[in-house]
Amino acid sequence: MSLLITDECINCDVCEPECPNDAIYQGEEIYEINPNRCTQCVGHYDEPQCQQVCPVDCILIDEVHPETEAELEAKYEKLMAEKE
Repeated sequence: MSLLITDECINCDVCEPECPNDAIYQGEEIYEINPNRCTQCVGHYDEPQCQQVCPVDCILIDEVHPETEAELEAKYEKLMAEKE
């Protein structure tokens, strides 16, 4: 599953630069995560980096976009192929 940022976001700007897939962006009011780009850092790190740096723990699993580990890995491979 991809991740999502809740309304508790304080716009501290620490999560966006940590995302290796450029999935995090500034929305109208808070930062948001593009579920088509979020792999929970699969392929890059063992744990989602945005969750590691978030000072208010407002980055949660997005239950609306369920994905298996294999699907996250496939998404990672597709994103990496697009960069080439």
